[in-house]
Amino acid sequence: MAKAAESEVVLDPKRDRLVITASSLGTVFEWYDFFVYGILAALIGKLFFPADNPTAATLASLAIFGAGFGVRPFGAILFGYFGDKIGRKYTFLVTITLMGVATAAIGLLPTFETAGIWAAALLLLMRCLQGLALGGEYGGAAIYVAEHAPQGKRGQYTSWIQASVAGGFLLAVIVVLITRQSMSTEAFEAWGWRVPFLLSVVLLGISVWIRMQLSESPTFKRMKEEGKGSKSPLLDSFGNKRNLKLVLLALLGLTAGQAVVWYTGQFYSLFYLTQTLKVEANTANIMIAVALLAATPFFVIFGSLSDKIGRKPIIMLGCLLAVLTYFPVFEQLTKAANPDLHAAQQANKVVVIADPAECSFQFNPTGTVKFTSSCDIAKQKLAASSVSYSNEIAAPGTPALIKVGDVEIKTTVTPEDVAAAKEAAEQKLTALKAEAPVNAKAVKTAEDALKNLSDEKKSKDAVISANLSAALKAAGYPAKADPAKVNNVYVIAILTYLVILVTMVYGPIAAMLVEMFPTRIRYTSMSLPYHIGNGWFGGLLPTTAFAIVAQTGNMYNGLWYPIIIAGATFIIGTLFIKETKDVDIYADD
Repeated sequence: MAKAAESEVVLDPKRDRLVITASSLGTVFEWYDFFVYGILAALIGKLFFPADNPTAATLASLAIFGAGFGVRPFGAILFGYFGDKIGRKYTFLVTITLMGVATAAIGLLPTFETAGIWAAALLLLMRCLQGLALGGEYGGAAIYVAEHAPQGKRGQYTSWIQASVAGGFLLAVIVVLITRQSMSTEAFEAWGWRVPFLLSVVLLGISVWIRMQLSESPTFKRMKEEGKGSKSPLLDSFGNKRNLKLVLLALLGLTAGQAVVWYTGQFYSLFYLTQTLKVEANTANIMIAVALLAATPFFVIFGSLSDKIGRKPIIMLGCLLAVLTYFPVFEQLTKAANPDLHAAQQANKVVVIADPAECSFQFNPTGTVKFTSSCDIAKQKLAASSVSYSNEIAAPGTPALIKVGDVEIKTTVTPEDVAAAKEAAEQKLTALKAEAPVNAKAVKTAEDALKNLSDEKKSKDAVISANLSAALKAAGYPAKADPAKVNNVYVIAILTYLVILVTMVYGPIAAMLVEMFPTRIRYTSMSLPYHIGNGWFGGLLPTTAFAIVAQTGNMYNGLWYPIIIAGATFIIGTLFIKETKDVDIYADD
């Protein structure tokens, strides 16, 4: 019976093109919705959280970014159940509608300036709705395409769904770039950032229309006609020991490693360029977009190759290469994108000398916690300047001290220090105004500095910032990447390599997950490990990695997170995951 059923799935070029195109385009639009936030995370941090601590605001923004991923498994359970009970088509119609509405709503939210902490709360709610929707999207689209694919072509067919994720990211990058370029920086930060979110309404209409053209999966229809559907997909998926073992193996031996490689290659690399290396945002987005264009065909290449040599060896090799190459690759990325920063770190080491009891773990998901100890102040200043540093233990009760080469910067400021700094600022302002021609920008900066020094609440912080800035400048640390020194070709080549690793772990994985579970519980069983892997292990990567960097001081230490998880996946997957490419996906129905 299984063989007869399998023979019913035959190559129908016209039908298959419609299935792949409709599913892929719908998935592109849905991932676009989800990724716009990630691209604008730094700006969102400024808009939706208090502005007095940029590092905390960025981490809080990334935490809400991660929250959307955090609820994905719950969406997988909810929509997986309905996908196995009522069908693939209508389930992912619901998910794409929910995603589009939630995304558009973000474009209408008030900011912290007008609504205070309620702005962040509403933002969190919309991200969670997005996460719920995405939890049902991927499983539906991947299964729908796989169940139309003939034997020997499931890797090729489903790889288009995998490529559509990159397509969603690319579309988000392009829309943000065009919007930024069409107006001034001030206008974009004031209201222009809303445009990419509001565009979701248009994409939602297109997506729904496209997917309405589809029929239900023939495999699901056959199963329902034969009365073989599951009465309780959740119980059959997770209450059955054999199937639960497969779910756990799919998570730990496949999707966890795939997820961290994926988010390192596309999201973390972008954040690293803009937040750590201080590459201008438009430039970084363009380079990411070019790398994606260059590497995206490899999703289909590796998906098709997996039909011939197997899914497992390609995925495991991608994880292994990530483990072995991330540290040297990201160091090369630093040298290529901000050579002045790399040279300064080699020539003039920065050290924080502090009492460990004064050092907090600077993870603040709400953006409201104040870090006021001398150690916390020192680490915040260095993190905001994207400066790597080492830590030395000071005697208990000793105020923290920052050393830049041989120069020491105190984190405790006396009234005399403020008076001296104010006098120096006044002299600098007078000198700038006497220049011919007058540098209006420099004068404005000097006036702002003097204003802060004259404000009792801001004066001490301003003194520390000024002293640290002067010391870093003297030691060769740049305030931002010099566009003239960015090796664009080399940066794009590095980014392309990182995305190719993504295509290796991601291209074949949809087919493999489909092949691991029977039709009656496939939506539920494969969706949960996929979304735990990608939602929790992958989605929390930027937040966790940057928190590790902020805590340890080493700009590369955040890479330990994906390296450890990818390494564990390589070991578990190699030892316990069985190859699936020749599996009859109807045999257990």
